[in-house]
Parts: sequence; C-alpha cells; structure tokens
Amino acid sequence: MTTPVTVIGAGLGGLTLARVLHLNGVPVTVYDADASADARTQGGQLDLHEQNGQLARAVAGLTEEYRSIIHHGGGAQRVLDQHGAVLAELPDDGSMARPEALRGDIRRILLESLPAGAVQWGKKYLSATPLGAGRHELTFADGSTAVSGLLVGADGTWSKVRTLLSDEQPVYAGMSYVDTYLHDVDARHPGAAKAVGNGAMYALKPGRGFLAHREAGDVIHTYIVLNRPVEWFAGIDFADADAARKRITAEFKSWAPELVSLITDGETGPVLRSIHRLPDRHRWDRIPGVTLLGDAAHVTLPGGEGANLAMLDGAELGQAIAAHPSDPETALAAYEEIMFRRSESEAIAARETIELIFGAGAPQGLVDLFNGGDGDRD
Repeated sequence: MTTPVTVIGAGLGGLTLARVLHLNGVPVTVYDADASADARTQGGQLDLHEQNGQLARAVAGLTEEYRSIIHHGGGAQRVLDQHGAVLAELPDDGSMARPEALRGDIRRILLESLPAGAVQWGKKYLSATPLGAGRHELTFADGSTAVSGLLVGADGTWSKVRTLLSDEQPVYAGMSYVDTYLHDVDARHPGAAKAVGNGAMYALKPGRGFLAHREAGDVIHTYIVLNRPVEWFAGIDFADADAARKRITAEFKSWAPELVSLITDGETGPVLRSIHRLPDRHRWDRIPGVTLLGDAAHVTLPGGEGANLAMLDGAELGQAIAAHPSDPETALAAYEEIMFRRSESEAIAARETIELIFGAGAPQGLVDLFNGGDGDRD
C-alpha cells in the first residue's frame, strides 16, 4: 500500500474500516480522543440489519464473534398508550434479520480483531494541514503530529475532519433524547419491567414519549423523547440530577406511574442527547486524500440506521481502497458516489420514520405498522 490510511475516530464505522483494511493488508492507524477503550460508555442496544450492518460485519469477517454477543429475545416489541395499556405487540421471532446486541460489545469485537497499536488512544485531533498529493499533517491536542496519505473522518456529528471538505454544520432537529437507566429491574423495578417487557417498548403521544429497551444483564435503558426547542433544554441543569428528573417528569403528569418511574427511579443521572442533522443531500467536491464516513458524512434524524450505515460505509470504503491500492482517488470517488446516494435516501426515510413514531398521529401510525404484520423497527 503506497498510501497508508489514517482514521480519526474509533467508533463502529471507523473500526469497521480499519478491520477491512487490516484483512486486506492495508496499513491503517486509528486515532481517538478517549484515553482508553473503556474511558466512557458506548450507548445502548442496537439491531444490526441484514442489508447494511450485518453485511458490513460479514465483510469484516466477524460473523461468529457477533453471534456470541446477541441478546436473544431482545427483538420483541410493543406499543403502549400513556396509561400503560398495550396497543400492539410483536414477539421476538428468533430470526437473524435484526438481532439485538450492545453497542459496546460490537465495538469490543471490532477492537479485538485489530493488531496491537492499530488504535492510538488519547489522541484528540485538532487540525490537518495539506501537504500536497493528498497528504496531510495532522496535529493533536497533546502536541504530537502525524502525516497521513489518506485521511478518513469517522469522528461523528461534530466532525473536525469535515471542515476540510464541507462548510456545512449540523443544525438542531427540534427534538432531544434524555437517557436514563434502571438496573436489576425484575427485583427492584417490577412495574417498569412488566411495562417494557422483554425487548423494545414505545409509549407515545405526538411530540413526546418513551423508547425503552430491555438490555442484557437485567437492565432497562430508556430514551425520553421530547420535541422542544434547544433553549428549553438549556434551561435545565442536567448537572443537578434530581432537578433534571423533576423537570422532565413534569412533562408526563398524566402518564402511568410505571412509565414515569423510568424517569423518577433512574439510577444514573439523566443525560441529554440533542438531535442534530445535516442536509439530506450533504455532498462535497472531491478533495485529494480525504473523505468521511458515518455521522461525520451524513448525520440525520435517529431512524434506526445510523450505526448500520456507518459500518457499511466503513466496509465499502475499505473494499474500495483495497481494490485500488495505488490509486486512492479512484477508490474515494467510487466510494463517495455510492455513499452519497444511499445517505440521501436514508435521510429522507429517517424523517418519515420519526413522523410515523412521533408525529401528529402518534401512536396510531406505529400501531398500524405492527398490526399490518411488518415488525421491522426503524
């Protein structure tokens, strides 16, 4: 490989890229700002889909490792009304179409598949200076530098690598999630455990609701979803966990106690996840030696495909580079042509999914979808 690859960001997309490059004998180094692989939690449970996430996993040669971390039974789904009544329900059918696993476990098997030293921790990327012929000098917060022949930004929504290619910045999407966790739920939180069931639970009204997952280890991870301006959330002191819980709970005064307990009984402080998005048709002109994948390239509304698309981006980019080892520009152009079309269509689909789940017809749209026999969760 005449042009070693540098990846900024050790998320699922960047690690999938690194794994595929490693399998093809392409030198690659991943730089990440975290001090170590375990420096912070990696989010909740997600389902890898056959047409993207599982395809990427297969390209990465990690099928057996993935099967070992699946949360069997976690694919069950139900929709509740605000009073806790079940409106629609689908069991886990045991298929491998969209099996559930913890994001942290998926990341772990990717990290374990790479050689020692492939990921450099504690390297917060600051900027890149073009050196010509597609090469860049990278500067990190610790004062160190590195030279990349091919630079890939896999650094998420607020990507700093993106500034080399695009002036676009994500804008607030009008909605935010607030994360909460309950542990040892069958013994300590039986009401919430019964309401959530064995898989995913949706309790919805227009513009608000609960999305909860029963995760492996007797854990319930809940996203409280509210359509509120960013200024509304700015008025809440999330550093004061009790005050934040009280303010969020006030938005659900008439809801069933077992649902409200997902907020009030939270055993970790509530964490705000403001949703931002790039334009549906976010593209850039080809600039030598640099590209993006995942949320850095196409962050959009949370329609259920984000991690899956990041992994597929990484797999396909890795294949393109391996197919053109001495012509990275041909590889990047081929990758971007496919990725641009796919990300635009998925962004549009994500908006339709959010409207179905949280729009003016909630929860009836999701109930109708379930009762129509299509159990795919978007």
